[in-house]
Amino acid sequence: MRSEVPHARRLGPAPAADDLSPAERMNVDELRSVQLERLQWTLRHAYENVPWYRKKFDEAGVHPDDCRSLEDLAKFPLTSKADLRENYPFGMFAVPQQEIRRIHASSGTTGKPTVVGYTEADLDTWASVMARSIFAAGGRAGHKVHVAYGYGLFTGGLGAHYGAEKLGATVIPASGGMTTRQVQLITDFRPEIIMVTPSYMLTLLDEFERQGIDPRTSSLRIGIFGAEPWTEAMRAEIEERLDLDAVDIYGLSEVMGPGVAQECIETKDGLQVWEDHFYPEVIDPVEETVLAEGETGELLFTSLTKQALPIIRYRTRDLTALRPGTARPSFRRMDKVTGRSDDLIILRGVNVFPTQIEEIVLATPGLAPHFQIRLTREGRMDEATVLVEARTDTPPDRRAPAAHEIAVRVKEGIGVSIGVEVLDPDTLERSVGKLRRVLDQRPRE
Repeated sequence: MRSEVPHARRLGPAPAADDLSPAERMNVDELRSVQLERLQWTLRHAYENVPWYRKKFDEAGVHPDDCRSLEDLAKFPLTSKADLRENYPFGMFAVPQQEIRRIHASSGTTGKPTVVGYTEADLDTWASVMARSIFAAGGRAGHKVHVAYGYGLFTGGLGAHYGAEKLGATVIPASGGMTTRQVQLITDFRPEIIMVTPSYMLTLLDEFERQGIDPRTSSLRIGIFGAEPWTEAMRAEIEERLDLDAVDIYGLSEVMGPGVAQECIETKDGLQVWEDHFYPEVIDPVEETVLAEGETGELLFTSLTKQALPIIRYRTRDLTALRPGTARPSFRRMDKVTGRSDDLIILRGVNVFPTQIEEIVLATPGLAPHFQIRLTREGRMDEATVLVEARTDTPPDRRAPAAHEIAVRVKEGIGVSIGVEVLDPDTLERSVGKLRRVLDQRPRE
């Protein structure tokens, strides 16, 4: 007997139990048994094949054999983004190069990206959890999926693409940008599903209306939105203006890519973590102690099945809480991410750190190392402007070329467009000798 979907706008019944994957039908005891077996394998795999993990485990006085329960994972050291950069490019890989089938990367604070690799089995796992995610969002075989995430080293586009194909859906690989053309493709090809950042979805909505098209008449029935935080108010606006179901998806390249957790269309009450592949913990970001269920802290993930890049207690820096499962009772849910435990800026789905901007400013002749990032919202899109002081001996005619140079290097190196203004020396306000790096002037919802 299929139960009705309480919050779905158009889709009707929830999936029958027989439609779910075997993992989604496991009870909690079965899941915990699978998790422990896979965790023990992962710890051994990392210790035996990644010199950095062997060194870290030895320094912490722990060995894979010390993991006799899931709670024992707390004895093992944390992994950070800096650790991955320290081993750039392939030092964290646990398999020979000839077994790597794909490489993705994300830019970082030092100019070096964090590099992730995938074996053939890893790619199949990724496609499978993405197919599971799209299904949980209401997608079905035969649906057309408009993928407007970027393709390339960023994991969003290709992750969505292969997951939709694995499900049996038809992919429209639109990628990002070309807003007018995106609306034309949606109008002409009539996809049921769109996968995109929520902020860009609002831009697409504005473009529909600019062209005189009522978005509610479009073919779209499901929006799967991720790569940046978004609010319940934004969900409500998107659902009202498009008359579809808007659901959240979560992932990060260091753990796998999109598809680590997915909000289910039946409940829309948080992201079900696919715990048969990714083991979550929440810690106090300062004390680094594990917090109880329901307490908000920094999210960690340990991979349970990854071959090429096993990851142990990875610090996502995302702030959330874990709660009991609902639509998939055995899998815990994570709340929508409320913020970061560091100074990360997420601008139109792209991760930007002030230290990335700092490196570019310092390498640009004629500019002082005093800058500020001003975040605003123009229409529906977040915008960033870098305000940077000129040196006292910089000629006035050097300022415009310096601003252009920074904008170009940010676009090429980080992958996002920004504005740049070069100011007179000692213009930016300082507090106790320090400069406030980020000035967030975006309206609060």
